[in-house]
Order: sequence, then structure tokens, then C-alpha cells
Amino acid sequence: MPQQFDYDFLVLGSGIAGLTFALEVAPVGRVAVITKKHRAESNTNYAQGGIAVVLSGDDSLELHVRDTLQAGAGLCREPVVRTILGEGPELVRRLVDWGVRFSRDPKGTGYDLGREGGHSARRVLHAGDITGREIERALLEVAARQPNITILENRIAIDLITSRKLGRPGPNQCLGCYVLNEQTGAVDVFAAPVTLLATGGSGKVYLYTSNPDIATGDGVAMAYRAGARIVNMEFVQFHPTCLYEPRAKTFLISEAVRGEGGILRRMDGQAFMQKYHPQADLAPRDIVARAIDAEMKRTGADYVLLDITHRDPEFVRQRFPNIYQRCLEYGYDMTRQPLPVVPAAHYQCGGVETDVNGQTDLLGLLAAGEVAHTGLHGANRLASNSLLEAVVVARRAAARARELWRELKTTIRLPAWESGDAADADELVVISHNWDEIRRLMWDYVGIVRTDKRLLRARARIQNLQREINQFYWDYKVTPDLIELRNLALVAELIIESALQRKESRGLHYTLDYPSQLPLARDTVLCREGKEPVLAHAFGK
Repeated sequence: MPQQFDYDFLVLGSGIAGLTFALEVAPVGRVAVITKKHRAESNTNYAQGGIAVVLSGDDSLELHVRDTLQAGAGLCREPVVRTILGEGPELVRRLVDWGVRFSRDPKGTGYDLGREGGHSARRVLHAGDITGREIERALLEVAARQPNITILENRIAIDLITSRKLGRPGPNQCLGCYVLNEQTGAVDVFAAPVTLLATGGSGKVYLYTSNPDIATGDGVAMAYRAGARIVNMEFVQFHPTCLYEPRAKTFLISEAVRGEGGILRRMDGQAFMQKYHPQADLAPRDIVARAIDAEMKRTGADYVLLDITHRDPEFVRQRFPNIYQRCLEYGYDMTRQPLPVVPAAHYQCGGVETDVNGQTDLLGLLAAGEVAHTGLHGANRLASNSLLEAVVVARRAAARARELWRELKTTIRLPAWESGDAADADELVVISHNWDEIRRLMWDYVGIVRTDKRLLRARARIQNLQREINQFYWDYKVTPDLIELRNLALVAELIIESALQRKESRGLHYTLDYPSQLPLARDTVLCREGKEPVLAHAFGK
């Protein structure tokens, strides 16, 4: 039977943002962490690179700020950038206190700092090439010892419950969430005065992605339906180098490989990045991804080569043990042969609009991590700034949540989920077919290089699919696949609509129809009015 569960804090997502938040608010109240799959299955767990933070005497906050602003192409919010980057060293110490084991330098006197594209100094703190997995391990172990934290696996959030949806007067307030228990099939109510969205990104909206299967844009879709503003969804970061190997499901080859001297080459062995950017192979990701895309289109090749065979083999094996071993499993020895690589959708730079404290425009609803748009990344994320943003904003959001909890805490009886006359789905092929069609049309029409003609074609297709999916949603009982498909279709529509609104090329959004950059940098902001996304307003920078 469906039930209502009352908590002080509700967290949707179990990555670095969700767990950091949970650990910070647990001393004052009961916390439920809802996660779709296993508690360790998150975007954080797949992060290979590291955390960009100033720890070396050869580096400075000003340099880190400059690199971030330059990558962001005029759309970073500088006060936010300075706050998040400035609090980095303190939050790293917090992670170490929680048990995260970062790699030390060979002498053991300090941390081993890597360098990645767009960075002017070595500042990437890492744990081998499995930084995300190490952080996830440590945070889960600490969370398991907290009696106030309950992690509920195999549960998927369907929709946020808001006062406006219930017809209550006053400002729109998030009151909780409807959650499907995948094991029982029941849709339960989780009520809380404060809800944190920490659901990660939306990479699975594209055919090729470095993201895990859970990255279906659930948080953005739920927040949009609830009335929150969604910002800059056109800026999808494509990681330049994923292994071109069908069995690997686009296994990510960390940007740190290029940071340690890896060179991109055409099939004939010719290096090509020097003709696209002064930093050559260390150029920002958007430039590298477009360069690879251009070279593949020009030569007709299916991939390019990433070559680090000139570095000492023992160094490569020690610096990239996970990548080295995984590539060996697919028949590639990266110390002896270049790796075939292609770009793939990697990171969502837009998201639910928040301030630096994770506050959305819905009372009681906070967001942190990839699902949120704080203004740190602008039009293009600087490598390894994302884990830093997640932990800094999550801790700040926890401080804000404690204030909201004291202000809003009350027991509210919320309406139970109603399935009505919905039947069990009889043709699940509809879901799998629509899922595949969305991902392919997004890859073909809304990829690295765009045109208005392709975008308009994509919008027409996605609107037709939306009608079919919504009809299916109301006619049949919800399943995890149907919930994800509904969210995926909406996020696809938001990306397309945002891309159509931007009449310029900036950062990650490159269009052949508007190759120049406008003099005034403006955000694209969508909010719900009726059923269609519309341009709500734009902020001058």
C-alpha cells in the first residue's frame, strides 16, 4: 500500500552534492536520500579527472578565476565564481576529514596536482583516475554511520508536490515528492519542508554519452514542471575523447591524459590541434570537441587518435591505472598504441536556476551539482570545476536548508498518488522506440555543430513525441522506464528551445547560421507558461 513518509530534509540523488548536503544537515534533522538505483550509482562515481582547487604556491585564486571566466565565454557570474573557487581549499580539507584519499606526489610531501585543458597551472586534485569513485566511497561510509540519514535505493522520483499544484494561496512552495518504489510498484509520498535536487545531468538525451544510464535529466524536468526557471540548457558539453569501441559504451578517456602530454592525431598520424587554438591539445573542451568533429567530417574518418605513447610506460600505468586496464580489456595498450576516440555528450552546463546557496525560485526547493545552474560554468565548464561546485554549493545549501527548516517545519498531510483507471502498459516497445528516437534525433540535429533548420526539424519531431509520451503516461501505470522517457523528452525540448533562442555562437553552442558572438552576453531562461517552454527573460552580464 502507498504510504506517506515524513522527513525534515528530502534529498533526491546520492552523488557528491546529495551526500555532502545530507551529512551537513543530519545533525539537526532526519534526512531521506532517494536514489534511482544502487546508492553508489551516480555521475560522481564516474568522474575520472578530479577537483580543480588552488593548493600550489605556483598557482593563485586569480589565475583560477581568470581561467574559469575565459572558458565561460562571458556568461560566468563572477561573484559566484570567486565564492566557489575561493572556498575550494576549505572544502577539500572537509573531504579529507571524511576519509577521501587523494593521490600524493611521488615524494609524499604534498598532493599530486594534474593539469587539464583550459588550466594555466597544475591544480587538479585527483585520486588516480577514479576520483569520483573514491569520493563516493568515502561519503557513503560516513553517511552509513549517521543515524539521521536513511538512504533508500531503487526508488525514482516522479514529480515534486507544490502548493500551487494543490491550489494553495501564497508563494509557490515545494512540499515533497511522489516516489515510485521499483520493488513494490507503489507510489509513495515523501513530505519534507526542504527538498534538495541533486539528480545530476542529462547526458542520456544523446545517442553517445560518457554518462551512466541514470543521467536522464529528472531534476530539470521535475523542476520545470513545478514552475522553476531553467537556464542555458543549450550549453551541452561534449567530452572530446571517449573510446571508440562499441563494447565500451563510450568509455571516457580523461582530459588528464592530454594534460599529461597526450596528442590528438588524424588517422595519418598528423597532429592537428595547433591549427585550432594556441594551447593546442590543452585548449578548452568545446574547441577540442569541435576540432575533432571538423577533422572527422573533413576526412570521413569515424574517429581520431589520442597518442600518449611518447611518455614513459610506467608513468602512464601509474597515473591512469583504471583507464589503462579498461583499454587493455578492449585490446588497446595505450603505452604502445594511440587510442581511437570520438566526442560524446558529457556535461550539462545549464540547469535549474539557483544562487550560490542552492536556492531556487520555489520556496523549500534547493538544487546543487550538475542539475543546478549557479553561474559558475557560463557557456562552457572549465575541466574539473564541477565536483568543486557540487561540494561547495551543497554545503552552502545545507546552511540555507537549516534556516528554511526552522521557518517551514510542520507536518503536512499530502494527497496520495492517484492512478485512476490507468492500466498496466501492454506495448513497452513504444517506450524503447521513443527513447531511441529522441537520443538519435538529438545527436543528429542538436549536436556539436547546429543550424536553425536542424533545430526546427528537431523541435517538430520532439513535440510529436511529447504528445505520444504524455498520452501513454496518463493511460498507463508509471514504470521507471516511462518516468525517465517523459523526463528525457522534456529535457530534449528545453535544450532545443534554448538553442533556438540563442542567435549567436558562444561557448558550447555553435551554430552555422550565427557564427559570430553578440557583444552582450545574455542567459537563456525558460519557465513554464501553459504547456510550452517560452523565453522568460535574459540577464545582461
